[in-house]
Amino acid sequence: MELLYKISKVRVLATLVGLLMITSCKDDLPKPLDTSSNVTVLNSIKIVNAGANGTTVLQGVVNEDEKTVSFPRIEPATDFTKLKFEASVSTGAKLEKEIYPVTFEDGQSEKVIVVKVMNSPRFREYLVKLRLKVPVYGADFGKGTTYDFSNNPLGQPAYDSFTGQVTRGSGFDGQHVMVAHRTVPHLLKVSDLAAGVINKIPFNMTGAPGIYAGTLVNGHTYAAGLSGANQGIGLKVVHWNSANPNAAPDVIINQTTAVAGAGSARYGDNISASLDDQGNGYLFFGINGNTGIVLRYNVTNYTTISNPTAFPAPVGNGGSWVTYNRIGNTGDYLFTGHQAQLALANDAGSATFTTTKMTTLANGTSFPITSSDARIVYFNGERYLIVVTAPIGANAFSNIRVYDITKGSTVKDALTNLDNLPTVTPVFDYSLMGPITNGSPTVQSGFYVKKDGQGKDEKLMLYAATVDGGFVFFEFPVKTSD
Repeated sequence: MELLYKISKVRVLATLVGLLMITSCKDDLPKPLDTSSNVTVLNSIKIVNAGANGTTVLQGVVNEDEKTVSFPRIEPATDFTKLKFEASVSTGAKLEKEIYPVTFEDGQSEKVIVVKVMNSPRFREYLVKLRLKVPVYGADFGKGTTYDFSNNPLGQPAYDSFTGQVTRGSGFDGQHVMVAHRTVPHLLKVSDLAAGVINKIPFNMTGAPGIYAGTLVNGHTYAAGLSGANQGIGLKVVHWNSANPNAAPDVIINQTTAVAGAGSARYGDNISASLDDQGNGYLFFGINGNTGIVLRYNVTNYTTISNPTAFPAPVGNGGSWVTYNRIGNTGDYLFTGHQAQLALANDAGSATFTTTKMTTLANGTSFPITSSDARIVYFNGERYLIVVTAPIGANAFSNIRVYDITKGSTVKDALTNLDNLPTVTPVFDYSLMGPITNGSPTVQSGFYVKKDGQGKDEKLMLYAATVDGGFVFFEFPVKTSD
């Protein structure tokens, strides 16, 4: 009896516990949402007082999934201190307010504000994007076409001549890519490459040295052998015209005497052709040594060479692969090396500005000190600084990077503004990838501006190459209002 009693007691207790659990959980069961009240949906919205007269109505487009609203571009003459909205919302709901004061900072053309739909105690926020109807300038780097022959896996395989460090120079002029292969330098038509066709156009090598550096400007190729280690003696430079690459090259430099001040180190590892569209200007060579000397030759009509001159580099020793590029038809030049700050200088090495923000050999930095072959291009009302990073340092790759330096009345002002930014961020960044270990980490950049029938800027073409990493070029359209 005692056993039966205990069992019965347990059963009763279990039954009571079960009933209590059912009762206690009843109020916690999910309920259907109450859709009859307190709903906060924005069905439609419009601005009713846009324009100089405050009479223009602009209809917004609501994206309920993303909780955003976009409007057509708004006339800058609008009174933004009291921008007025009208909206269709859920029954019983309303906008938090009808009048919104909006402030556009100097130079700002877009603004995002938060608009709340209230239905107490609930509310819902929408991000409203406002854009001024102002002219747009520059290139649209989000809508470019890429022609990749580099180690980047997104493109075609790296071009076959960029292997074994036998191609240390290249060039681009919008019509051709020039490959300064050590023994088989050649041209490639840009139109062929854009169509996916590889058609090598070899140069006649009669009288040419083994090629260590080369560049292409306005259809003219310059290629250099190496001097000895004694004041430039032995430096040999040849010239080909792209219109007739099968002709024997012009030997335009064959340095047989010492150049005063050139120092005891070799030249020919790098070459910069800073020429105008008439072929007048300079050829620059940086020293392969630790003394930071630049060797300069005057050039007339592309092939007449005179006045070899040596002078100290603007920022001292830039390494073995420095560049000295003229900015348009001005008297200003950009000097860059693999281990020196970028300098703005004249043709004799006198620096008028030197950056301070280029950081040490860190692959991830957006403005590394390895930024090389720097150029400035003007396109559709904007100004850009173009560099290619040299693959130096642990796990370093070559990247082409573009910085918007439009702000500033002069190039010096523009570079100063860039250098003063808390973070220097490119508007375009593309990697040619490896190799990550490179004994001769030369890189090249280039650009070309296509014009339309009225002579206006139409397309911006950019180029980058790196030894054993291949090359890539891009075509960007002008930016347009949407």
